[in-house]
Amino acid sequence: MSNHLVVTALGSDSPGIVSKFARLASECDCDIVDSRMALFGSEFTLIMMISGSWASITKMETTLPALSVELGLLTVMKRSSKHVAANYVSRLEVTFNGQDQRGTMKSITQFLADRSLDLAAVRSHAEETSEGQPVQNVFLAINVPEKVDIDKLELSIDELAKEMDLTCHIKRMQDKETQI
Repeated sequence: MSNHLVVTALGSDSPGIVSKFARLASECDCDIVDSRMALFGSEFTLIMMISGSWASITKMETTLPALSVELGLLTVMKRSSKHVAANYVSRLEVTFNGQDQRGTMKSITQFLADRSLDLAAVRSHAEETSEGQPVQNVFLAINVPEKVDIDKLELSIDELAKEMDLTCHIKRMQDKETQI
């Protein structure tokens, strides 16, 4: 049976960070199952899921702190289990655009939580128009369970966008595209 460890790292960006994490995983006889990296400002962020035997995961847990100190990273580790893909009848990809305003993400995520919808992905960023006006762009991937009337949901999302003075584009995905 394979064991899993989720590792999160945050710190100043520098060349070779990912390579050193990959090398450590290999030296501990672990496999990298999934990983995501991003830069936020000048900060490097990494989330990685590692699998291996109990002894391999334990070795990773005991050796990672030294690498974190060497690289000047804040790391957090947590044992986990393998992800079991859920079967949803559909997925909506929703994009909101409009003037950058405080509370946009709060309102959108509360709307989804109130309807017990599964948020599969979120990307949000603000930018300035050529006129110097702040604009917010929010992308969401929403997994829709069978019990939800997808037509009504799309109408409700459009209403939410209008209430928030945002434009909204909804793309309906189905079948194998919804498996995560």
